[in-house]
Amino acid sequence: MSVSILVVDDEPDVAELFRQCFRREARQGTYVIHFAGSGEAALEQLATGIEPALIVILSDINMPGMDGLELLREVKVRRPDLPVMMVTAYGHDERRRRAGEYGAAEFITKPVDFDVLKERLRQLPDRMA
Repeated sequence: MSVSILVVDDEPDVAELFRQCFRREARQGTYVIHFAGSGEAALEQLATGIEPALIVILSDINMPGMDGLELLREVKVRRPDLPVMMVTAYGHDERRRRAGEYGAAEFITKPVDFDVLKERLRQLPDRMA
């Protein structure tokens, strides 16, 4: 059974990195990776529906326009059950505190350790839903 992950980042090379690091899982049909280059684009995809079932959003914090924290707040209004993992190059304590307040499931620092990320994805409760 395939499930979807939505990666939100304004840097185009991030999409290629995720494609490479999840190549095996994509071939096996475990995950379908979707990409959005902005918070606004992510909300649009969320509104139109993502198939197969979306189990998590991985969002950068620092983006032009709607930043990741604003996206997190809006996702939690629309889909409070949907886990959102925040990803940032900066381990700033204030951002971490705010992300936790807004309901972030995780706070991941770049560069992403993909082995750790994959383990956290396997642990998501909605994964088996």
